[in-house]
Amino acid sequence: MGGGVFLVFYSKFLPFRYFGHALAVTAGKYDNPDDPGEVSHIQALSSAVAATVGMGNIAGIAIAIYMGGPGVVFWIWVTALVGMAIKFYSCSLAIMYRGNDSDGNLQGGPMYFITQGMGKRARPLAIFFCIAGLFGVLPAFTTNQFTQTIMEVVDPNETIANFGAQGVFYWRLAIGIGLSIITSFVIFGGLQKIARVATAIVPFMVLVYFFAVFYIMIVNAGQIWPSLMLIFEEAFNFKTAVQGGLWGLIIIGVRRAVFSNESGVGTAPMYHGQSKTKEPVQEGLVAMLGPFIDTIVVCTLTALVILLSGAHLEVEANGIVMTLIAFEKTFFGYGDVLLMVIVAAFALSTLFTYSYYGTKCLSFLTDAKTGNFYNYIYVGSITFAAVASVDLVINLIDLSFALMVIPNMIAVLYLAPRVNRAMKTYFIKVKNDAA
Repeated sequence: MGGGVFLVFYSKFLPFRYFGHALAVTAGKYDNPDDPGEVSHIQALSSAVAATVGMGNIAGIAIAIYMGGPGVVFWIWVTALVGMAIKFYSCSLAIMYRGNDSDGNLQGGPMYFITQGMGKRARPLAIFFCIAGLFGVLPAFTTNQFTQTIMEVVDPNETIANFGAQGVFYWRLAIGIGLSIITSFVIFGGLQKIARVATAIVPFMVLVYFFAVFYIMIVNAGQIWPSLMLIFEEAFNFKTAVQGGLWGLIIIGVRRAVFSNESGVGTAPMYHGQSKTKEPVQEGLVAMLGPFIDTIVVCTLTALVILLSGAHLEVEANGIVMTLIAFEKTFFGYGDVLLMVIVAAFALSTLFTYSYYGTKCLSFLTDAKTGNFYNYIYVGSITFAAVASVDLVINLIDLSFALMVIPNMIAVLYLAPRVNRAMKTYFIKVKNDAA
């Protein structure tokens, strides 16, 4: 967060001032099919957003409110705004310092801008990042919360077949195996297939979720303003946080926001580093939209649904159960089924995209051919995560993300002056073209 706040002011707010230009770049206005790279701007953003817009937005926000109260949402917003600056710098660097893997394919990401931007002496940082990444990108949270959703809504041990005391475990295991099989069909197809599937799923799932949330907001229109005021009032209320007063409240917000949009973690630059572009700043602007879509928009909508429905007052409802309660109350008792369908799209898109990160980390540590074996570890971990406890999963992800942030943010801050020089040149060019 400290590094991110520095970058906001170091950039003189320029990336934020070119928000409209970022939308135009994302829409393909400046695309050149002859530029190096594998995917278009919109495909890179869709893949990165598919990896982030998911369970962190639905279950992660519920967990944050459960742990810290409504005020935690304010600190999630603050982290998202800071995260937009981090995404701009890190993903600009992903294009500025692209490298080649052992097969000669063009690659981007923290491991490449660390080694190429900071020099060979910084290679231990890149190795540290990749080792932490092997654990951080495992689909533990997504699988765990999706499995919990199915168990809550369908309750297969009662509605399909009752296997006695161990029935819940067996059903969770079966769900995990099923998800492993479905995921394997997509991820073994490579980046192009992942990008095509993500580009098809992401707009659809976000649109359906928006319609559902807007309906809830219309039904409870009179409570929208009081709910927003509650967020601001509780943001600085020492009594709302259960883990160490105001500082504990901020920490909860930062953790869940970082899990939601992954700013500073270094995963998104791996996708954005594959974009067809020669302009690093263009890709930085496109990437900046990720935290805005993911956290400012989607997470806020989830938080409002929870607060409007009063689900946050049901203290036993942790994780996605809280969001399920909110939907069920509003949609005539069938909202939990609707959310399960939406969650299925969110979860699958995340499962499809996250494997790519781990493959790139292992490829950097070994070689491109060996890197593909990570997909087998990834698929196997889905089954494990389905039967693991939510506390174990959250702690694993938080620890791994924290370790990934360290080398990534060191490199981003060290190389930030080079992005500023590129940014100054690029925006002068944009102004001249406009004139």
